[in-house]
Amino acid sequence: VQLQASGGGLVQAGGSLRLSCVASGNIPGAATMSWYRQAPGKQREFVASVTSGGITDYAASAEGRFTVSRHNALNALYLQMDSLKPEDTAVYYCRLRRSMTPVYNTWGQGTLVTVSS
Repeated sequence: VQLQASGGGLVQAGGSLRLSCVASGNIPGAATMSWYRQAPGKQREFVASVTSGGITDYAASAEGRFTVSRHNALNALYLQMDSLKPEDTAVYYCRLRRSMTPVYNTWGQGTLVTVSS
């Protein structure tokens, strides 16, 4: 399974973007899909995740502003980002992780989000 992220771009502070991540094949069952981001000069950090059962989790910085969702039939993951701030500027990566056999730990190629002040 390969992941292709898209939807990044340049937006003004306070604006919105919707990121998408599409898997090349069927997303395996019991897999968690996540968004991470990496700002220039910083380590990659967790943003949000959603389990196969629809349980979501957010970083404190994303809580209340970002919404993660997935569409299993379309093999897709989304991140709706509202009230964007300049500090949200980063490359955003999607990740597919499954801890049970067969194990998956697949990353997408990243999509750049730039928020201007």
